[in-house]
Amino acid sequence: MKPTTESSSKYNSLEKMSVKELLKSINKEDKTVPLAIEKTLPKIEKLVNVIVKQMKQGGRLFYIGAGTSGRLGIVDASECPPTYGVPQGMVIGLIAGGDRAIRKAVEFAEDDTEQGWKDLKEHKINSKDVVIGIAASGSTPYVIGALEQCNKNNITTGCIVCNLGSNVAKVAKHKIEVVVGPEFVTGSTRMKSGTAQKLILNMISTSVMIKMGRVKGNKMVDMQLSNNKLVDRGTKMIADELKIAYNKANDLLNQYGSVRKAVDAYKTVVTIPSKRKTRSS
Repeated sequence: MKPTTESSSKYNSLEKMSVKELLKSINKEDKTVPLAIEKTLPKIEKLVNVIVKQMKQGGRLFYIGAGTSGRLGIVDASECPPTYGVPQGMVIGLIAGGDRAIRKAVEFAEDDTEQGWKDLKEHKINSKDVVIGIAASGSTPYVIGALEQCNKNNITTGCIVCNLGSNVAKVAKHKIEVVVGPEFVTGSTRMKSGTAQKLILNMISTSVMIKMGRVKGNKMVDMQLSNNKLVDRGTKMIADELKIAYNKANDLLNQYGSVRKAVDAYKTVVTIPSKRKTRSS
C-alpha cells in the first residue's frame, strides 16, 4: 500500500490553474493540518511530560532528521536559547549530511543507517536525554538507525511522522503519527507534512520551556536581549510588571541583564524595607 505522503494529489492540471485558484487550493489543504494534529494531542502530551521529567534530571532534547524534517528540527532547537534563555546545547537539532545540508541537499546522506548514531555520540548522548526522530515518510534510514541505537542504550525515543505504521514509528517508544493526507503537489512533503511537523515542534518546545519555568505569566522573562527590539520588549515587560516608568524599567534591565533578574531584584529592594518597618513598629 502506497504511503499517504506519496499518494496522488487531490488536484490535477495544476499548471492550468490561475494563481488565485492555486492559492485558494493550497490554503484549503493547509486548513486541514491543525485538525489532523488535534487527533494526536494525547500522544504529544505524553511525550512532553517525558521530556520535562528527563530535563529536570539534567537531560537534553535532540531532534534528528533529514531534508525538510531535519531543517525544521534545527530551526526549533536554535530558537530555544534566544527565546527562553536556556544554555546552548540543551535542545539540539541534527540533520543528515551535517551543517552543510541545512542550506544544500547532500546526496544520499539520509540513507546511511549508522551516521545518525555517530552524530549523536559526538554530543555524548546519554540515558538522561530524549531523541525525537522527524521524518515525514517515516522511512528515513538515518533516523531509524539512530533511534534503534538509542533504544539499545536506554535513551528515550520519540518521533513525528506523517504516515501510519511507518518504520520510524515502529522503532520510536513515543510515536506521533499525524496524517495530513496527500500533498497539493504529489509527494512534496515540505508542504502539509512540513507544516504539521513545525506546529508540533512549536507545541513541544513551548510546553517544555513553560514547564521548565522559562515563562512567567505569559512573558518570556529569560529571553536573550540580542537586539533593540528585544530590549524594548523586555523594558515594557518590566514596566508593566512593576508599574514603573519606561526609563526606570530600562535602567533596571541594563543593570541586571534580564527581565527576571530585574523584576526579582526590584521586588526584593522594595519589600525588604517594608518588612523591617513592620518589625520595628
